[in-house]
Amino acid sequence: MNSEEPRHHGGYGAPGGHGGYGGQSGYGVPAPAAPPRPASHRGAWIGAGATLVAAVIGVVGTYLVSNNGNDNNAGSNSNNSSNNNGAASAPPATQTPSAPQTPEPSSSASSSAAAPATPSAKPTGVIGWQGALAIAYAEPKDLDAAPPVESEINEDNDFSVYPFGSHMLRPERGAKAVVWEDSAKVPSYEDCAGVVDTLGTGKDMKLKTGLVVCARTNDGRLARLTVKELDGQASDTSGTFDVVVWSS
Repeated sequence: MNSEEPRHHGGYGAPGGHGGYGGQSGYGVPAPAAPPRPASHRGAWIGAGATLVAAVIGVVGTYLVSNNGNDNNAGSNSNNSSNNNGAASAPPATQTPSAPQTPEPSSSASSSAAAPATPSAKPTGVIGWQGALAIAYAEPKDLDAAPPVESEINEDNDFSVYPFGSHMLRPERGAKAVVWEDSAKVPSYEDCAGVVDTLGTGKDMKLKTGLVVCARTNDGRLARLTVKELDGQASDTSGTFDVVVWSS
């Protein structure tokens, strides 16, 4: 026991001993700090880092600029390609063929190809019958017949001759007549048509040689009667006429 006490005092209790745990080499005292690195090494590292950063920035900038240029070129190429494709896909404009010019027809062809003319109106003043006609008392004549004869149907007869003091011409059953007053002119179809429809009458008219009468039959035909001869008395009364009957 006593032999270990001086060891105890010379170990942990001495604050400044160099050989025990309590001295500078023991556990009770912290180890001295590491000496600082030389200033020249720190500056080298900083310079190297700055150079590396600058190099990285340069590489990145070059890459970005290169990509922008490629994008622009790609865009322009795509636009050009689309334009070219559009131009290639658009069908070429076709020219509408002009209509062939029709040669003008000659005068003979145009006359033959002309529209058919409208058929002319039915001609008027066509003579249906003409000649000498005797009309006797009680023997009326149908002037619509060719030649005029006495019809068995009394309603078809147009004119008769009666002795009433002198020879008289009587229109029958709707027929009418008018004396032509101009002795210097023989009335035509147009002349008779112009007077018989306005001045014609169904009354008896006195006859004399050379008298001209314009008449309309009961079927609507125009007639001209010129007295050539008057004969007989009473029941033998008769008259001879130069008659023209127009069919239209």
